Amino acid sequence: MAGKTKKVKAPVTSWERNQNIWGWLFILPTMLGLIILNIYPMFSTLYQSFFKTGDFGKGNMFVGLENYTTLIQDSEVWRSLWNTFKYAIIEVPFSIAIALVLAVFLNRKMAGRSTYRAIFFLPMVAAPAAVAMVWKWLYNSKFGLLNHVFGGNTEWISNPKIAWISIAVIGVWSILGYNIVLFISGLQEIPKDYYEAADIDGASGPAAFFKITLPLLSPTIFFVLITRVIGSLQVFDLVYMVMDENNPAMKSTQSIVYLFYQYSFKYGNKGYGSAIVLLLLLVIMIITIFQMIAQKKWVYYN
Repeated sequence: MAGKTKKVKAPVTSWERNQNIWGWLFILPTMLGLIILNIYPMFSTLYQSFFKTGDFGKGNMFVGLENYTTLIQDSEVWRSLWNTFKYAIIEVPFSIAIALVLAVFLNRKMAGRSTYRAIFFLPMVAAPAAVAMVWKWLYNSKFGLLNHVFGGNTEWISNPKIAWISIAVIGVWSILGYNIVLFISGLQEIPKDYYEAADIDGASGPAAFFKITLPLLSPTIFFVLITRVIGSLQVFDLVYMVMDENNPAMKSTQSIVYLFYQYSFKYGNKGYGSAIVLLLLLVIMIITIFQMIAQKKWVYYN
């Protein structure tokens, strides 16, 4: 019985070798960016969480799990985490629902459609500092536009009972344009044949929206949901720029990332700050895992 012939591997041509080299060169900047800006800081933060920062940022002292023990017993950490959850509870569902409705209207043929799309996207390209200044003026209790329109002297950002809602409203307004762009791109991928068939069957607009648009757009909705939950739990800039440190509502709006900033860069305790941000990482991972499991029941992939 004749033995099996061994396949001879074709030699690599110079063209293939050049293709491999150029391929690696093209992805090298992205790989370096991920390693330097994402992977290395993540491991460095984990390492730093087991130390207490020494004087002038030098001579760090190993303290083991002391930072985590202190974190568990620190009521300020859990209050800041709860403030972050309150912000996310408003920002995520409202930004998605409003953006979805606006995307459906902006996806139709209408006069000035491009202008409306640009207007809704403007907050995404506006400088955060400018956004904060405008909203602080709108919320001003003495001469702000909101109190001028609605009357009264409501303390929108200094009343602990409503300040966190006011911050969340800014978050919803700021992210609408980004969500709208994603939803419009998802809507344009839905074949028009489905709507034509539904129209022939006599389905109304709302019926077509719930029976066709939502199911076929569910992958895009899921992506936006994932990214917005992660983004909302990392809120920092709005709290930092809108709320002053002596604001009486600061404790009710302080996010977990803002607390991390305070300990790491103001108090100089980078070890404890690292432990705080790792707690946030754990929370985000748990929520994301639950979302990935739940998406199997409501996301429909074509």
